[in-house]
Amino acid sequence: MKFTINSQIFEKFPNLNIGVVVVKNMNNMGTSEDIQKQLKTIENEVRAKHNPETLSQNPKIEVWRKSYSSFGAKPKENKSSVESLYRMVLKGISLRHINKVVDIYNLISLKYMVPLGGEDIDKIKGDITLTFAGSNEALVLLLGDKDARPPHSGEVIYKDGISAICRRWNWREAERTKLTEETKNCILVMEGLLPVTKKDIENAANGLKDIVQKFCGGSISVHILEKNKPEIEF
Repeated sequence: MKFTINSQIFEKFPNLNIGVVVVKNMNNMGTSEDIQKQLKTIENEVRAKHNPETLSQNPKIEVWRKSYSSFGAKPKENKSSVESLYRMVLKGISLRHINKVVDIYNLISLKYMVPLGGEDIDKIKGDITLTFAGSNEALVLLLGDKDARPPHSGEVIYKDGISAICRRWNWREAERTKLTEETKNCILVMEGLLPVTKKDIENAANGLKDIVQKFCGGSISVHILEKNKPEIEF
């Protein structure tokens, strides 16, 4: 299986760095009190350091608002995954347990202030591409939706051989490839646009690897994709 970033993405976002963590043969069953304690700690740190009134002005949030606007999305209505996560925490809402690997990537997203998501490799059909949506994309049912809809032409999407698996770059993921307790093999993806640097993404990806290894086990590899390395095979 390959993961490829279309060259047109780099034409529009030349400083993009993507961290990819591939996990195989993990155990995602059950819960971990340790993970929940770490989440509570980082939630309290977020509330101490950030204000919901000025969050959109934070450079690490603002860059995603600008990128969303550049492909026609309305950032007030369609927030990046990292902004949505921060706003939930800043409202005083504790992140609910979903499953271990999702709890872990939420923790890393909060810690490093980067968007982060994941897909079940065994539910992916064909290869994965990060690209701009065409005018005739297949319908996709997003998590939490009742009806399937196609991506809008020109928006940034992750897609496989069937349909989009995440819309508006990192806005919302597809029901079809979601991570569950039964997931054994997954791909976890984080995105960095300046002021988030390649080094920041490397640190976040390796931090993610270490925590997943501790609580889920498995065989884990870390990859950094950029303009000069737009593809991996795993």
